[in-house]
Order: sequence, then C-alpha cells, then structure tokens
Amino acid sequence: MNRVILHTALAIGAFITIFPLLWMLSASFMTSGEATTYPPHLVPHAATLDQYRQLFVRLNLGRAFLSSAIIASIVTVGSVLFGSMAGYAFAKLRFPGRERMFGLLLIALVIPPQVGMLPLFLFMKQLHLVNTYWGAIIPSLATVFGIFLIRQFMLTVPQDLLEAARLDGASEFRIYWSVVLPLAKPILATLATFMFMSTWNDFMWPLIILSGQEHHTLPVAIANLVGEHVQDVELMMASSVVTVLPVLLLFIVLQRYYIAGIMAGSVKG
Repeated sequence: MNRVILHTALAIGAFITIFPLLWMLSASFMTSGEATTYPPHLVPHAATLDQYRQLFVRLNLGRAFLSSAIIASIVTVGSVLFGSMAGYAFAKLRFPGRERMFGLLLIALVIPPQVGMLPLFLFMKQLHLVNTYWGAIIPSLATVFGIFLIRQFMLTVPQDLLEAARLDGASEFRIYWSVVLPLAKPILATLATFMFMSTWNDFMWPLIILSGQEHHTLPVAIANLVGEHVQDVELMMASSVVTVLPVLLLFIVLQRYYIAGIMAGSVKG
C-alpha cells in the first residue's frame, strides 16, 4: 500500500513538472491567438509550423541559434579539456605551492561572477575581442568549478594504477589521456552538461561583450523579440522550444554518465 501511494505521488509530481513543457510544445504549433482563447486549448486545432517559419525566416533566429551553438560547443569542449588537465595536475602531480594555489582558486568560487564582469570587459577590450565570439568564449574555457569538480573525482583514482603505468614507461600525458580520462567519463559528462547548459542559457555576458546583432546569442535575440512580440504567445512558445530542445537532447544523450558522475560525487563527499 505504501508503495502504491509513493508511486502515485511521484507520478503526480512528474506530471505537474512536465505539463508546462508539454503545453509549451503544443502552443508552439498553434495559430496566432489560439493559445489565449477561453477556455484554453491544450492541443492545437490544426497544427502548423508558421511560428517556426516566422522565427527562422522573417525574424532570422537561425543566426542567433548558430552563434549560441558555436559558443556553447567550444566552451564545453575547452572546459572539459582544460578542466581535466588542471584537475589531474592538482590531484595527482606533486609540485611546489600546489595546495596554496588550489586554495587561492577556491576563493574565486565565493566571488559573484557579476563583480568581475567590468574588469573582464575592459581586459577583453584591450585584447580587441569585444563583439567577437572569442570574447564570449575565452573567459569560460577554464572554470574554477570545473577544476574543483574534476580534481575531487581524480582523488579517487588509485595511485597504484598510475605508478604501474609509470613503471611501464608511460609519460604523464599518456597516463592522463589513456588511463585517467577513460575512468573519468562520468564526471566529464557531468561537467560537459553543466557547461553547455550554463553557456547556452547565459544572457548577461553575451549581452555585454557582443554588441552587434550579427553575433547575438539565442537568449539575447529572444529577449529582443519579447519587446516586439510580447502578445504573440505562440511565437514566444516556439522560441522557448528552440532554446530548450538542444539542452534536453544533450541531457538525454549523456544522462547515463551524468547520473553516474553525480552519484560518484555524492559518494566522495
């Protein structure tokens, strides 16, 4: 009986959570004005792709989608690569000042990102990277959070395994690439998911660094659309679907590794 009650409660909670997403998807296929009729429609009377055509043809949202895809993809790959290198070094390599340097990095975790945006913008301006993709990409290529996350996982890798590889003549890079990275797939997938989601949904930094409309990312472009089409609910729902879909697909692809990475972190404590 208790199991039935628990499963019923979980099913109700899941339905409440997923219902807004289902209605958003349904409304994106409705004709203009249909989503605001009373009583409200849960399913479009005649499904249409007009809202998506308007987004990508008349409003040229495809360019913003491409900008977000370029920035998020490069940031994700770069953060996983550089974060894993730094995490491995802080966890397994011995060098002077290692603990002190890592402690200084951890201090950055308590500093709000907004505090550093002005000096970071001035620094990007000196490098002539304002209104360029690299200006939006470089600050996120290596994050303190990513280094900390991977370093904590690397501490669980048996030191005897690395020593055996060294005795076999493997270089440190070979050990990192062929021994450690395959073991770290769960935590790398977790970091990749976090970084792609945060970069894809980031609004503030692209708004500051990318002044030209030709470089606007999806959140910035959609924010500009809201002012002109705030009453067009169906169009806004279609733009929301376009924003959510890539993140949802990435999570579906990486969910097995993502859940394993979260569980590994919880066990490590």
